[in-house]
Amino acid sequence: MNQREYIFKVYPEEENQRLDQFLKKKLVDISRNKIKELVKKNFILVNLKYSKPSYKVKKGDLIQIILPSEEKIEIIPKEVPFEIIYEDEDIAVINKPSGIVVHPGPGHYDNILVQGLLLKLKNLSTIGGKIRPGIVHRLDKETSGIMIVAKNDFSHKKLALDFKERKIEKIYLALVYGKVSFKEGKIETYIGRHPVNRKKMAVLKEGKLAITFYQVLEIFKKVSLVSIKPLTGRTHQIRVHFSHIGHPILGDPIYGGIKHDIPRPTRLMLHSYKISFIHPKTLQKLEFIAPLPKDFKNYLEIIKN
Repeated sequence: MNQREYIFKVYPEEENQRLDQFLKKKLVDISRNKIKELVKKNFILVNLKYSKPSYKVKKGDLIQIILPSEEKIEIIPKEVPFEIIYEDEDIAVINKPSGIVVHPGPGHYDNILVQGLLLKLKNLSTIGGKIRPGIVHRLDKETSGIMIVAKNDFSHKKLALDFKERKIEKIYLALVYGKVSFKEGKIETYIGRHPVNRKKMAVLKEGKLAITFYQVLEIFKKVSLVSIKPLTGRTHQIRVHFSHIGHPILGDPIYGGIKHDIPRPTRLMLHSYKISFIHPKTLQKLEFIAPLPKDFKNYLEIIKN
């Protein structure tokens, strides 16, 4: 069976941490509870010996982690909340709620979007393998809104190429902190993985080019409602860019969107609102909208008042 293996060495400045705490900083996509479970099931060895989550790591310790391949994960169809906006033989356009992970990843193997897709759609493309059936692009867990799903490999390849060539237009709506100075603008930076916190992305000289256009729709006392058009599709691009210009998206605990002088939202206030693209088979231009969800609208009313 294919496996993934990681080996970490403990350096002087890292010793005396609990084993589970040490590994949480290294394996940022895996929850601490999952790490504890892996230790107890002997998937994690310290100096080739079994250990406990509470073990205090020492300078020079070699910690080995062995994880099963994602491709061996069995995805069981089940009811997961999402709305089908449009469907034909080749594609589906869906509206994903906030709080739903799109496809399996470390720490996320159940109650994920692909389970719902397998239950509600008869066919899905196979290019993404068993764990990403039909998935051409994705949204972050806490981002709600519109997505395209490929129902066969022909459509998947064509849509993937159109995304790569920036032919598919996506519009997001977001509530950001503060009063954005310019009515419209362009944010252009390079984005890469944060050198210290591997769970984050950051503006880096050695990163990949990221371009975001925006237009301010409405300004409130300490919040702006913004329409956003990303030209590129880097991981966390919109969240990183608006944090970079001093206007983090509200409800974002990673990039500074939790503020104490305004009501705290229950979710990330970012919504994939509209998508425009050429149908891969009919070549007809299509445009779909996912209206703001109730929790977003309710919070917007709180801010207005």
